Amino acid sequence: MDLESVPGVGEKTADALAELDDPESALREGDVATLASAPGISDGRAARIARAAVRQRHDDPGGFAATPRAQEVYREVLSLLQDRTVTAYAERRLETFYPSGVPSRVEEARGFAREALDRDPDEEVRGALAGVEPLADPPDVRVRDRCLATTDAETYARAQEAVPEVSVEIVDDARGLADLARGYATVVALDEAFAGVDVQGDVRVEPDALGNPERVVPERVLAFFAHNRTRLRAAIEVHRVADLDPPCDLDELAAALDRIDEDGDVVGDERLAALQTAVDDLDAAVGTAESVANDRLRAAIEERDVTIEGADLLSLVEQGAGVDSLLQRELADEYADAVAAARDHLVDALGVEDYADLARRAFPDDPTFPVEHDEGVVSRLREELTTARDRRATERKRELAAELADRRPDAERLASGALELDVELAVARFARDFDCTMPEFGGSGFEIEGGRSPLLDVPFDEVEPVDYGVSGVALLTGVNSGGKTSTLDLMALVVTLAHMGLPVPVERARIEHVTALHYHAKTQGTLDAGAFEATLRQFGSLVGDVRGGDAAEPDGESDDPNGAADEVLANGGRGGVLVLVDELESITEPGASAKIMAGILEALADTDATAVFVTHLAREIRESAAADLAVDGIEAEGLVDGELRVERSPVKGKLARSTPELIVEKLADEREGFYDELLGKFE
Repeated sequence: MDLESVPGVGEKTADALAELDDPESALREGDVATLASAPGISDGRAARIARAAVRQRHDDPGGFAATPRAQEVYREVLSLLQDRTVTAYAERRLETFYPSGVPSRVEEARGFAREALDRDPDEEVRGALAGVEPLADPPDVRVRDRCLATTDAETYARAQEAVPEVSVEIVDDARGLADLARGYATVVALDEAFAGVDVQGDVRVEPDALGNPERVVPERVLAFFAHNRTRLRAAIEVHRVADLDPPCDLDELAAALDRIDEDGDVVGDERLAALQTAVDDLDAAVGTAESVANDRLRAAIEERDVTIEGADLLSLVEQGAGVDSLLQRELADEYADAVAAARDHLVDALGVEDYADLARRAFPDDPTFPVEHDEGVVSRLREELTTARDRRATERKRELAAELADRRPDAERLASGALELDVELAVARFARDFDCTMPEFGGSGFEIEGGRSPLLDVPFDEVEPVDYGVSGVALLTGVNSGGKTSTLDLMALVVTLAHMGLPVPVERARIEHVTALHYHAKTQGTLDAGAFEATLRQFGSLVGDVRGGDAAEPDGESDDPNGAADEVLANGGRGGVLVLVDELESITEPGASAKIMAGILEALADTDATAVFVTHLAREIRESAAADLAVDGIEAEGLVDGELRVERSPVKGKLARSTPELIVEKLADEREGFYDELLGKFE
C-alpha cells in the first residue's frame, strides 16, 4: 500500500507511519491508537488519517456536510457520542465515523452499529474500562550485569545491532573471557570455538544467541509487559466482566503479570528475594553483628575483676603486648563467645545458609577490642551474593520472558478489544439515552415517526415527539417559537446520524441515500450587497450541481470533517441531496426574497433533491412560483394565557397561521369591528 496515496498523508507523515509494524492494517482497521504511536503523530492527527483511509477505501470524495450549519450538526452529534465514552481512545476513534454519501461506507458503519446495539452498557464494565489505555512501548532498556563476547569483528557488529541493550566485547582467547567473567555476572560467548573452555564464572557459549535475543536480554520482553501491566490488568478485567471472547487465557496472563513488578523485575521467587535481601542488608547486618560482639565483650569485662601480677604486667609491656594479648590471656573464652554471637547474628540476618561459612569468616578469631569485621571477607561476600542474585534474577527473567515472548500480539489484541468495546458501548449508551432505532434506507425523501432531538436545550424526556416526511420540495410554515427550526435540526440530525451508519432518535425512520446535506441557518439581519451576492452564488452552485452542471464555486476553507464542502455535491448518480433552509427571506426585502425562494424551489423541484424551506412568506412564494409547491404547517392550537399551544408535528398541506394572525384572531373573538376587518386580511 502506498501510504502517500491516503488523502492528507505526505512524505513526512508516510515515513513516520512506515515505522509501525503494520501500518496498512492500522489504516484498514481505523486503529487510532497504533497510528498515534508513530513518531510525531498526535491522537487528533491519527484520527484524521484513519478517517482519510476510510474515505480512500470507499472511494468517498467527502463533502457530505456541505454548509457550516450541517458541519455544526455533525460536531454536535459527535460530541454527544464522545460524551458517552470512558477512554480517550474511544473518543478519538469515534471521529472516524462521519456522514458519508457512499452507500458502502454507510453499510460498513451500520454493521458496526448493529453489533454495538447488542452490547449492554453496564456500569461495571464502564468502571473496568477506566483503567484501559492503548499499550505503549517502554523506555529503552540497558542491562549492565552481563555482556556478549566474540573474537569476530563482523559478529561484533551484528551483535551491537541485534542486542543494543548489553555491552558487546571483543576477546582474543579464553583468558579474555575469564577477564570479562570477573567483571560481569554472566558472559555469553557467541563463538562455537569457546565450547568446552573451562573458565571460572558464569560463562555461556551460545552461538545462536543473536537469533534468540530474549534469552540474552529477557528484559526486552519483560519491559513491555511491566510498562503496560496496569493497562493489561484493566483489559483483563474488562474481558471478564463484559464476558468478551479473549485472544488468550486470561488467568495465565494475569498470573504472569503477577510475577513481574513495574520495573520489570521478577517477583514471587523466594530464593531471589532472599538473595536480594541479603545484598541490601549486608552492611547493616555486619554493623549490628559488630555491636552484638562488642556489647557482650564489654559486659564480660565489666563483670570480671582482672588481676595481673606486677612482674607479669612488666613482662607483657617489655614484650610490646597490648590489649589483644591481655584479652587472649585473661578473656579468651569471653571473646570467643562474643565473636560466635556476632557470626550467628550475621548468618541469621542474611538468611542464606549456603553462604554461612563465608559469612562466619567475616569475624576472625584473633582477639581485638573493639571487635571488627574483616572488610576483605565482607567484600567477597557482597560480590558473591550480588552475582548469585543477578544470575538467579536472569534465570527467572529468562523463564518468564520465554513464557511471554509470543504473547505480545495477544496482549495487544486484548487491549484493543477492550478499547473497541468502549467505542461500541458509547454507541449503545447513545441509543439507550435517546431511544434510538436503526433507520431504513430507501425511497425518496424521508419519513420520521416519533422523532425527538437531543440537541434541544431541554431534558430529553421532555421533548415532544415529531412526525414528518417530505418527498421533493416543501415549504414549512408555522408560528414563531412553534418548532420550525427545531424540526429542521431534527431532520438534519437524523439524516446525519443515518449517513454515519448510526442509530437515530426516532421510533421509525426511512431515509433516502443522499450525497450531501445543505443546511442553511437563519441569517441574522439583512445582508449587504456583497454577502447577498455570495449567498445567491451558493444557491446557484447548488442548483447547478443537483442538475448535473458545473461544480460548486469555492467559498473558502471548510472544517467539514470528511472533506471540503464544495468538493462534491452530485456523486455520479449515487443519490440526491437534502436541502434545509431556515427563513431565507431575511437576506433581503420580503418581496424580493419571495421571488428568489420561488425561483430556487422551482429549480430544485425539477431534480432529485429533497428540500424543506422554513418561511413566513409561503403565500407570496407560491404566488411567484410556476411550480406547484407543497406547503406544510406546524399548527398552533391557539393562545392560552399568552402562551402558544402548538402541535409540533407538521401537518401536510397546511398553511399554518402566524403568531400575528393568532393574536388578531384572539382580539376579534373578544371584540367585533376593527379586529374582524383586520383578521379578514389574512384570508
